[in-house]
Amino acid sequence: MEKVKTLIIGSGPAGYTAAIYAGRANLQPVLYSGLQPGGQLTTTTIVENFPGFHEGIDANQLMTEMRQQAEVYGADLRDGSIVKADLSCRPFHLEDERGNQIEAETVIIATGASAKYLGLPDEEKYRGQGVSACATCDGFFYRKRVVAVVGGGDTACEEAMYLSGLAKKVYMIVRKPYLRAAEIMRKRVTEKDNIEILYNTNTVGLFGENGVEGAHLVRFKGEENEENFDVAIDGFFLAIGHTPNTDLFKGQLDMDEHGFIITQPKSTATSIEGVFAAGDVADPTYRQGVVAAGTGAMAAIEVDRFLQKQ
Repeated sequence: MEKVKTLIIGSGPAGYTAAIYAGRANLQPVLYSGLQPGGQLTTTTIVENFPGFHEGIDANQLMTEMRQQAEVYGADLRDGSIVKADLSCRPFHLEDERGNQIEAETVIIATGASAKYLGLPDEEKYRGQGVSACATCDGFFYRKRVVAVVGGGDTACEEAMYLSGLAKKVYMIVRKPYLRAAEIMRKRVTEKDNIEILYNTNTVGLFGENGVEGAHLVRFKGEENEENFDVAIDGFFLAIGHTPNTDLFKGQLDMDEHGFIITQPKSTATSIEGVFAAGDVADPTYRQGVVAAGTGAMAAIEVDRFLQKQ
């Protein structure tokens, strides 16, 4: 049984920042990077909205820099995942994928959230070449171009409105005959001149030589009046929700109806004393790298203060 003062589960901006702060505080943090080292940010290409890089920075390079910085300050960074977690009493008992047992005085959960995709092979084919799940992250690259947003809820409407301020035209691809969004959001998108809503429509594929150039769509799928058609687009944005990576902690920590970990106001503290949550795993609202990094710093500071009181 390995005894650990601070265990950080998950990498990305939240996990790595927590490791940097915890390392500098001499908390001897051990970090497991998880299934996606570097987190969701690594699914994009150039990051232009992370402070300190006026010309932008490659997402993977940014995560590599954060990882190396954490190592410099003494974090023990490990590949692999935590597969079992018993948070019923302190010290907490956890197990990694190799069967190694860990006893942790404190835990920082930074496992992130995964964007929902349609499941089309073309989504993976064009990942980073026109397919995105974050308009705020990647919309800047589509100024005065044509894009499509998939989804009909509040998030899709928000993404479409954001993109409408950058792109020449925005298609909203909505599988239902109506928008599920709140009335105020429905009003905004329907009244926006450069947003066109395609109701009763499903995406069946994407096409393009060196990136997305268009989408194959079907209207009234499976009905007598089914219609197949294409639209020319430069960017394809998914806005059908995110799934927090919290299965490991279900039934142990307080979560909202979507599975996001609930933290105390102005804190990263969870419903269990000694367990903290940082980044997208506890953030259904912003989902930005800089916000995740900020909460990673908060979590490490709170862990240090918690341990000092013990």
